[in-house]
Amino acid sequence: MSKKVVIIGGGPAGMMAAISASESKNTDEVILIEKNAELGKKLKITGGGRCNVTNDSDPSGIMNNVVTNKKFLTKSLQRFTPKDLMELIEKEGCPLKVEENGTVFPKSESSQDIVQVFHKLLNRRNVQLNYQVEVERIMTDKNHVTGIRLRDGKKITADRVILATGGFSYPKTGSTGSGYELARELGHTITPLRASLVPMEIREKWLTDLSGISFKNIIIKTKSTKKSKPKTFQGDLLITHFGISGPAPFQLSTLMKDMEIPTEGHEIAIDFVPNSSHEKLQDEFNSLKQTNKQVSTILTKYWPKNFVLKLLEQLNIGSTLSMNQLSKKDKNKLITNLKDFKITILKLKSIKEATVTSGGVSVKEVDPSTMESKKITGLYFAGEVLDVDALSGGFNLQIAFSTGHLAGDNCV
Repeated sequence: MSKKVVIIGGGPAGMMAAISASESKNTDEVILIEKNAELGKKLKITGGGRCNVTNDSDPSGIMNNVVTNKKFLTKSLQRFTPKDLMELIEKEGCPLKVEENGTVFPKSESSQDIVQVFHKLLNRRNVQLNYQVEVERIMTDKNHVTGIRLRDGKKITADRVILATGGFSYPKTGSTGSGYELARELGHTITPLRASLVPMEIREKWLTDLSGISFKNIIIKTKSTKKSKPKTFQGDLLITHFGISGPAPFQLSTLMKDMEIPTEGHEIAIDFVPNSSHEKLQDEFNSLKQTNKQVSTILTKYWPKNFVLKLLEQLNIGSTLSMNQLSKKDKNKLITNLKDFKITILKLKSIKEATVTSGGVSVKEVDPSTMESKKITGLYFAGEVLDVDALSGGFNLQIAFSTGHLAGDNCV
């Protein structure tokens, strides 16, 4: 018997679910409901508009970067892998490239090209696209899905409904958390919602005065606590007008999202030169101790000029001092700051400024082999609406595509 499928949400999970469902001979009609005037609005801003669409890893590599409920994702990541996604996209005429740490981007560096690929696939499969439409309720009868009711009162009957509304982050893109209420009304548990992959506010005002300065491939180190061992996160870092942002701080935020940050703040350390040991830096500085080059000039090998001048001021080292005038004590200060630069985190920014929402529909109430609700027959979930999240690097998008594919494939 042919099925009528309605997907709520036109992000990566929803688009993939619609494509997957429409491929079945058992599908009579596939309808995609999107509250925005376009599909993939949040997808377009990922990776700074370049769209880090996935990570060139095998399923176990993706799993290793999942922060919450990784076992739940085993089936979906095995059924639709990063390789499968990359082949699908490139087959549609959008070549991809793999960058450091396995991050995958379109060669054009335009997220619009990725969205266009899914547009073409949806149109080719005759998926009905409904824009600027909001769902008020998922209708059921005796714990079976029967359709949806829209805000304007219109009802759409359906044999299957896939909820792929995204999280609560970046609400301007349509991720307003509406899906949580739709699921809650049907008896599903929503775990606490927190910001993940989010910028952080710091105490050091002299640093925030340098807003816009960035550092490549640094390592952030956390201190050990009674509950956790020290951890390290590697990637780029950006100084903002309020604190720090970028891939490395985002990774750190996944660890800190459940922490109660003390009033005095939480201290972290930054290694600006992870490929150079403390001893190697000592040798480099010692080899320059006879030169009359200014210390500030030498330090621009490691740090941006504006940062160097501000740091020297903080350390009470004259910016016009030459290397042959630098004391052993000051030399050690500089090396310590290269390898162990301290910053105090005051708080994480709000969930509205996060890249990903941590928390969501409890995975205990969803079948991981199909993405179907254990409470309501015919109701499926996909993407960020679920209580799953991962580190940055294309992992969260792969989760969205994989769960969307599994939900679409199993609902018919």
